[in-house]
Amino acid sequence: MAAPRKYPDELRERAVREVRATGRPIAHVAKDLGIHPEALRGWAARPRPTGANATTGSPPPSAMNSSNSARGMPS
Repeated sequence: MAAPRKYPDELRERAVREVRATGRPIAHVAKDLGIHPEALRGWAARPRPTGANATTGSPPPSAMNSSNSARGMPS
């Protein structure tokens, strides 16, 4: 069984969003939020999700419609 996560997902998202939006150093954001800097560095290094349904892992609706129309299927 996996160990429970130390930081909630909402805190992770907020921290990464603040680093990317403000350009502040990771160490400063981590200190302000009470997060270990190396944890935040790892989260921020991950590629940004793309598409409208990035959190679910499914492609955005526009991508699904374009693939259907390429096959001659109605959208």
